[in-house]
Amino acid sequence: MSPASKAGTGPGEIWDAPVARGPLDASVSVPGSKSLTNRFLVLAALADSPVTIHGGLRSRDSALMIAALHAMGVGVDDAGEQWRVTPGVLRGGAHVDCGLAGTVMRFVPPLVLLADGPVSFDGDEGARVRPMGPLLDALRALGAGVDDGGRGTLPFTVTPPSEMPASVDVDASASSQFVTGLLLVAPRLPHGLTVRHVGEVLPSLPHIDMTCATLRDAGITVDQPDERTWVVHPGTLHLGEIRVEPDLSNAGPFMAAALVSGGTVRIPGWPAATTQPGALYPELLTRMGGTCTLDGDTMVVTGTGELRGIDADLSPAGEITPTIAALCALATGPSTLTGIGHLRGHETDRLAALAAEVWRVGGTCEVGEDSLTFGGIPEGRALQGAVMETYHDHRMATFAAIIGLAVPGLQILDVGTTSKTMPDFPHMWQRMVETAQ
Repeated sequence: MSPASKAGTGPGEIWDAPVARGPLDASVSVPGSKSLTNRFLVLAALADSPVTIHGGLRSRDSALMIAALHAMGVGVDDAGEQWRVTPGVLRGGAHVDCGLAGTVMRFVPPLVLLADGPVSFDGDEGARVRPMGPLLDALRALGAGVDDGGRGTLPFTVTPPSEMPASVDVDASASSQFVTGLLLVAPRLPHGLTVRHVGEVLPSLPHIDMTCATLRDAGITVDQPDERTWVVHPGTLHLGEIRVEPDLSNAGPFMAAALVSGGTVRIPGWPAATTQPGALYPELLTRMGGTCTLDGDTMVVTGTGELRGIDADLSPAGEITPTIAALCALATGPSTLTGIGHLRGHETDRLAALAAEVWRVGGTCEVGEDSLTFGGIPEGRALQGAVMETYHDHRMATFAAIIGLAVPGLQILDVGTTSKTMPDFPHMWQRMVETAQ
C-alpha cells in the first residue's frame, strides 16, 4: 500500500471514504474465508499428520488463532503462501490471547479437554463483554474445571477433565460458535460427542453446516437426527492438503458497491457450492435492484445506482447484516431486517451501532428486539457527510465505506479495524472506486 493510500488508516485515525463519481468496472479478488481458515487450523491441530493449508486468510483473527495453537504445542509455519500445521500433544500451562476473535474465544477452550494441563484465556476489553457462559457451562458438564469468577465471560481458565460423558447440552441462542467449538474437538474425544442445542433460537445455521462439512471432508461421521442435535463419531482426522475458499462475507461490500454506484463488480473464485453465509448475497442483492450472474467461477454483480427497500430474515447469516443495512439506508423505500437479535453480542452491539450511524448521517433506523427498520431516503433528499464510528468492529467499517460511496464528505474513524478479517481493505476499496467511469 502506498503512503498516500495509507493516509487515515492507522489506529484512531480518520479516513476519507472515497465517493464513486460514476459506474464501477472492477474485478476484486477477496482473500480466503476467515470462518474456514480458523476451522481448518483447529482441525489441522487435531489431525493424524501434518496438514498444508493453501489460501488461508492473513488477518488479526487468523494470527490470533495461530498464536493460540502454537502456545498449546501445535507447530504452525505460516511464513510462506502455504501454511504447514504439525499436530502435537496439546500442552497445558499456556495463556491464550483471544483479541476480539469469536472463533478463538469459542473454538480453542474446548481443545483444553484434550490438553495435559490448564489453559488461561483473555482478550481485548471488548471481548470481555461477549457472551461465553453457555459454552463454559458445557465444558463444566463435560467434566472440565472452569474458573471465570462467575462472570460467564473472559478472562477464564479451563482445566481438563479426568473423564468425559458422551453428550452435552448447550444453549447456543447467543452464538452458533458454541456448537461449532464443541463439534470441532468431538472426533478426538474418547466416545465422540453428541451436542444438543437447548435454547429457543439458533442463529447462523450455515456456520454449523460449514463445521459439519469440514468434519465430513476430513473423514469424520457426523449425524444429525434432528435440527437441534449433532452426533460426531470418534475418528481420525485426515486432511492432507486444504484450499480455502474466498471469503464471501468479505466479498459482500464490493458486490454492494455495484448497486450503490452503478456499473459492474466481478468476484473471481466464487465456489460452485458452499456453506458460507455470504452465498445469500446474490438473492438479496437481486431483490434490492441488482443483477447477479455466475460466469464460470466469477460472480458478476451489476447495478443501476437505484436501490429498492427489502424485508428479509437474516437469522441464517447475521454477519452479512451490516452490508445489507448499508443498502437499506440508501434505498428509496423502507426496509426491515429481522432475526438478528444475536448481533448484540458481536464485536459491538451491532444493532445499536448500525442505528446510531444511520441517524448520524441523516437517515432513519429503529431498533427492535431482533430487528432493524429503515425509513430509506425519500426522493429529493440525501444523506449527509459526517465522521462515522466503527466501534472496533470490522463490519461497521465496511458498512460506513458502502454509504460513503454515495455521500460526499463522509469520513470513517479507525477504518484500520478491518485488519481483523481483511487487512488490505482500504487499498482494495480505493482501487475499486478508481475504476468509476
